[in-house]
Amino acid sequence: MLARERKRLTPQFFVTLGIAIAVLIYTGQVSDLSFVELAKGGSNMAEYISRYFPPDFSDWQSYLQDTIETIAMGIWGTLFAALISGPLGVMASENICPFWVVQPVRRVLDAMRAINEVVFALVFVVAVGLGPFAGVLALFVHTTGTLGKLFSEAVEAIDPGPVEGIRATGASRIQEILFGVLPQVLPLWTSFTLYRFEANVRSASVLGIVGAGGIGVSLYQSFRAFKYGKVAAILIILILAVVLIDTISSKIRQRLI
Repeated sequence: MLARERKRLTPQFFVTLGIAIAVLIYTGQVSDLSFVELAKGGSNMAEYISRYFPPDFSDWQSYLQDTIETIAMGIWGTLFAALISGPLGVMASENICPFWVVQPVRRVLDAMRAINEVVFALVFVVAVGLGPFAGVLALFVHTTGTLGKLFSEAVEAIDPGPVEGIRATGASRIQEILFGVLPQVLPLWTSFTLYRFEANVRSASVLGIVGAGGIGVSLYQSFRAFKYGKVAAILIILILAVVLIDTISSKIRQRLI
């Protein structure tokens, strides 16, 4: 055991450790980390948060309807993304497709994933107008980039045995994917999709700020009017909705994996 530990403590290890520490120090300075200022501003933060109480549920029916609209945006944005991410995930897998297919697809997925949903929402609001459809499209594009990456990693981690067995029967490439790859990755793909649905409901809650519908519209208007009690009510309803979705999807994921 001691010999193994000595082997690990090589000069290369200390160089890597030194670089990691230097990167952390530099990025901390760039990020302007100051926990002293945070401690000093704690009283101001507590005073500000106190303005949110008690919550004002006088318009709870409107908020509930907006929350349902937000969940609907998450459902359709995730569904569209899952349908497109499947083929793209396979095309981005090095063990399935050649290099000249994998790399362009991966770069497209990188671009989709790198740009925030709010930016996409601004673009689609111009294209289709104000409303939840712009939010659905924004979630669809960004989620496709994320799911495509996760799906491809799942495909690259499969057991090659079943695929080779199907190939030995003279099956075509598509048959190899349908009967050798998909049965292995579908449970994990479903789990990833459910998790992204939860995340998309949270993301959809702020798309209303740019006019893409959902509870974000009411949230933004309440913030602008300094009606913090209404903001608190909206946040509580949104939290309860996310908790409910998380509980249901967790049960489904446990059965799949």
